[in-house]
Amino acid sequence: MTDDNSPPRTFKGLLRWATTPPQAWGVYLLALLLVWLVSFYAGTLKPKKTPETSPPAATAPKS
Repeated sequence: MTDDNSPPRTFKGLLRWATTPPQAWGVYLLALLLVWLVSFYAGTLKPKKTPETSPPAATAPKS
């Protein structure tokens, strides 16, 4: 077995890795795809049905 003496991975290290040039393009495209998928899914949802309410009765004007 090998001894791994590298420091534990942190969010700051991951952020630094994700913002370096080759990975940044992939992260950007992945985020763009995720936003598109979420908005597409939200657009396909049907609104909840509200209880049936009758419109106000229209009356003819009295002259």
